[in-house]
Amino acid sequence: MKKEYIDKILCGDCIEIMQQMPDKSIDLVVTSPPYNLKNSTGNGMKDGRGGKWKNAALMNGYSHHNDCMPHEKYALWQRECLTEMMRLIKDDGAIFYNHKWRVQAGLLQDRHDIVNGLPVRQIIIWKRKGGINFNAGYFLPTYEVIYLIAKPKFKLAPKANAFGDVWEFTQESNNIHPAPFPVSLIERIVSSTTAKIILDPFMGSGTTAIAALNLGRHYIGIDISPEYCKLAKERIDDHLPTCNIFNYGAKVKKEEQQIDFI
Repeated sequence: MKKEYIDKILCGDCIEIMQQMPDKSIDLVVTSPPYNLKNSTGNGMKDGRGGKWKNAALMNGYSHHNDCMPHEKYALWQRECLTEMMRLIKDDGAIFYNHKWRVQAGLLQDRHDIVNGLPVRQIIIWKRKGGINFNAGYFLPTYEVIYLIAKPKFKLAPKANAFGDVWEFTQESNNIHPAPFPVSLIERIVSSTTAKIILDPFMGSGTTAIAALNLGRHYIGIDISPEYCKLAKERIDDHLPTCNIFNYGAKVKKEEQQIDFI
């Protein structure tokens, strides 16, 4: 992988940026795309109640994405993203793709139309602490799904296979991004692999980068929003002094952290 990508935040369209990267140059992808929640048959995003999202932030979509695409267009977009991710990972690489199942028009929307045909090796359940539900037709959803999409030679780090496939982590609440990952969840994923270079095409507030630095790995972050890229850089800059000095990733100097607009 070219040095200009390593330990950098790249601001721009994730597909366009990934298309510029060489084949089989990434060890691991960890990401969670926008869920297209505002394209909904229900009223949960319309009544002003934001649940655990600060000030109902997701009601306004993301900074540079309104999260309201026609479903067929959304599924096609995500398949295009995953196709590029598959091209980028090495023969022993993998993608941890976090998404959320939901009920639409009375039927479960399980994202099969996004991951169908991809080498999904396992589904990991991320059990959250609570959730929100505005529909009396089904039980409160309290989990999200992480698809482990792996190339044939991918193996977990030694002893990582002792983890079960249901992981319980509390949602991140101290973060101005409308839908952040908890750092501990990403650390579980990254530490379960021997990956050296980790890509997050939907970097958001930089949580994947923080987890990578904590574990001495390199990161590449992409986000279309200059606002979120700036937030991620600020979080990384603030976090660097707390990293373990023996971790290679923690040796990345603050002045080396930058946002490249592509």
